[in-house]
Formats: sequence, C-alpha cells, structure tokens
Amino acid sequence: MKQGLFTGLLIAAAYVVSLLFYLWMGTTPPDSMFHAVWKGGPVVSVLMALILMVIAYTVERIIALNKAAGKGNIPEFVQGIKQDINSGDIQGAIARCDDHQSSLGAVLRSVLDRYTQLAAFNVTDRDKKISEMEKAVEEASTMEMPLLEKNLVAISTIASISTMVGLLGTTMGMIRAFQAMATSGAPDAVQLSLGISEALFNTALGIVGGILGIVAYNIFTTRVDRFSYMIDEAAFYIIQTLGTGSSR
Repeated sequence: MKQGLFTGLLIAAAYVVSLLFYLWMGTTPPDSMFHAVWKGGPVVSVLMALILMVIAYTVERIIALNKAAGKGNIPEFVQGIKQDINSGDIQGAIARCDDHQSSLGAVLRSVLDRYTQLAAFNVTDRDKKISEMEKAVEEASTMEMPLLEKNLVAISTIASISTMVGLLGTTMGMIRAFQAMATSGAPDAVQLSLGISEALFNTALGIVGGILGIVAYNIFTTRVDRFSYMIDEAAFYIIQTLGTGSSR
C-alpha cells in the first residue's frame, strides 16, 4: 500500500472511530467521566483521533522494526559473519545473511556480493575493491534506511499538532468561560464551569497526545540509530578485512 493512501485511510478511520466514541460519550450518565470529557467540545474528537493515530503508527513501527531486526540475535549474527569472513567462507556468510532476513543482513549481503563480483573479474587493486564495496554499502543503505525511518516524521508531526490542537480547544473553552462572566448581573455559573471544563479537558488530551508522540519518536529514533551504527560497524569490518585481502 502506498504511503499516501495508508495515511489517508488512517486519518479517516481514526477520526470516524473517535467521532463515534465522542458521540457515544454524550449519551453516558451526566455524572460519568465520559460525559465530562464529552463536555470538552468537538475539538476533543480531533484530539482523540490524533492519539489513535499515534498508537497506530507506534504499532506499525514496532512490527516493522522487529521485522527489520531479522531472525535471531543480531550480535551473534554479526559475530558469525565475522567468523565466516575470517575463515574465507564468503558463500557461507552470504547464506547466513539470507537466513537472518534483516536490514543488516541485506546491507552486508550487498557488500559480499560486490566482493564476489570483484573477485570474479580478478580485481586486485586494494583501493578499487574498498571503493566498490563502500558504494555497495551506500546503495543498500539508501534502500533500507527509508524503511527503518518510515512514519517517524508523521509521529513527530502529530506530537506537535496534538499540543497545538489542545491549545486551540483550551482557548475556545476560555472564551466560553469569559463570555459567561461577561453577562449582565451574576455570571452564568453553569456556562462558566462548562467553559473551564472544556479548556482543561482539551489541555489534558493535547498533552497526552504530545507525550505519546514524543516518547514514541524518541524510542524509534534510538532504535534506528542503533541499526545504523551496527550496519556501519559490521560493514566497515568486512570492507577492511576483504579489502586488505586478509580473508583466505
């Protein structure tokens, strides 16, 4: 599914679900918490939709990054690759990459494939071999990194938007409260309390959406950075080992 279509469907689904839930809250008993949240006004449905989107993107990223991590323990996989390289078993290292089915394995396999091609053409120049293998890493990383970083910008954007939408709802609630205070005679206590309630619930939901988005973004960014470091470290070792011809 194309990214634009996925995002559009997610926005529509999240808002429909949140709107239905918002309307249902309006039918709950007046003394219930759900009814109190419903009094926060229509902006509440938008904030709930943003929170649902953060949750959906979080689940998608967890699944995608777990898939990118491949099968088995990554440090053990890297150590196995190094042992294959040191023993001169290039085909064994390639098979190990295929079995691991990870983004790291895909990048390392591209380096090993490029080395195999260079060996087939009897390329012995050290600088040439290193240069070609580095190009292979860059090409493979260009393909893998967007998959690892996918939807991170969306999560970050939602974190910012959620806070701003919450502020909008807060402002609307405060306007409502001040309108109640501006009436002639005694202020309308009911409208005043509704305005303050609307402001506070929108503030709370906006903060919740912002916190969820920021935490999710930081966690996934850290995982992607860790992936990138492991790719660079393992690829550097392979390139230097094969480039200097120390493998047998």
